[in-house]
Amino acid sequence: MLANIDYHGQRYQINLNRPIDISIPLQDKGQQVKAWYAPEFAIEPVVADGFIGDIAQGGSINFKNLIINPHGNGTHTECVAHISDLDWSINDCLKRFFFLAKLVSIRPEKQTNGDKLVTAQQLMSCIGKGEAEALVLRTKPNDPRKQQRDYSGKNPAYLDHKGVLHLVKCGIEHLLLDLPSVDREEDGAKFLAHKAFWNYPKNTRMQATITEMIYVPSEVKDGLYFVDLNIISLVSDASPSKPVLYKIEAQEGQIKIKG
Repeated sequence: MLANIDYHGQRYQINLNRPIDISIPLQDKGQQVKAWYAPEFAIEPVVADGFIGDIAQGGSINFKNLIINPHGNGTHTECVAHISDLDWSINDCLKRFFFLAKLVSIRPEKQTNGDKLVTAQQLMSCIGKGEAEALVLRTKPNDPRKQQRDYSGKNPAYLDHKGVLHLVKCGIEHLLLDLPSVDREEDGAKFLAHKAFWNYPKNTRMQATITEMIYVPSEVKDGLYFVDLNIISLVSDASPSKPVLYKIEAQEGQIKIKG
């Protein structure tokens, strides 16, 4: 089904029948993506007074609890409350859900200390001012095992905070990436990239979001898309999320998003 979208004074056409889901499903069996030494995501039946909420175990209905840490289990979207004591939540933050996005692929560079870094130069080269409101970052190599990896204690790749400042100047309000964090796993609680992206604590960008631990299949080409950023209506600093890309089938002319 083709849909025409009037967006910032420009018309785009997308096919709603061709969504590209870039979230990683949560499952309670087998390997699953996780980070920060979080407990495994689990689904457990309610058990009480002879009742069990699991048909497979003889119950009359499935009635189960979900045990989840949004930051450590799977794809999630977070707001500035993640690094602050502000009275704010992801439910307050995200009021629009559809954004023009640019998908880029970058191979993090190995540093002299052994770290893998998405450098400031790489981020400055991948997007210019006003190109999009959202940036979807796919790191190379794009191993499908990203969907099952336990990043805890592995010091995964992260972003140079100076490059993140460039994204802010370019007008990027929503950053999506296939890493467990924009910051180094152990950085002495500096959170430089988080703070740079949210411009915290001065002139804090309350509406900006970061979505971590996505997975973009290799066959999806770099370029412009629309992203539908779905979250749970959850009053917390972060929510499990399901970002979905839609390829732009046609557009009239070119536009620039105000940065």
